Amino acid sequence: MTMPFILASSSETRANMLRAAGLSVEIAPARVDEAAIKAALLAEGAPARDIADAMAEAKARRIGQKRPDAIVLGADQVLVCNDVLFDKPDTIEMARDQLAQLRGQRHVLLSAAVIFHEGRPIWRHIGRAELVMRDFSDSFLEDYLGREGSNLFATVGAYRLEYRGAQLFTSVAGDYFSILGLPLLELLDFLRARKICQQ
Repeated sequence: MTMPFILASSSETRANMLRAAGLSVEIAPARVDEAAIKAALLAEGAPARDIADAMAEAKARRIGQKRPDAIVLGADQVLVCNDVLFDKPDTIEMARDQLAQLRGQRHVLLSAAVIFHEGRPIWRHIGRAELVMRDFSDSFLEDYLGREGSNLFATVGAYRLEYRGAQLFTSVAGDYFSILGLPLLELLDFLRARKICQQ
């Protein structure tokens, strides 16, 4: 890495993905009013992919303006099911309600990534995946909630596919890394092309 690389997110999963890929990354969570940004875009009728992109850019911009010398990565993920956007649950009750709505349904995950350098965006990408959740029993749902607990609050779908969440699904199509929250392969391509990481 020839210059500082910063992840403008508190996501442990994203940080672990980047480090596992061999990148040296600083963590600097961006404090942005996600609810206000999302509400404004929804009021304008913006599509889900534009919302994910705008949220990722807002995070990258916040840190990128403070650290113009660095490569700053902002990321965000949205989940859409039956034209409804889902947010991260704040409580077990919210997670239960969310999973009950997703049960037996197909949903889409959009994972946006934006890179800022020298005060401006220089790269962006949106990864996409479609997942079908099986029609699991109420008893399975309660057991799942009890075992996963507060881990569910960090994910937009109230599941972690890389852990017990895999048991919720009948099919998954699309980029696995985007499901985890970051279009990693496209990001690495960009970083190599810019000689920001080893070719």
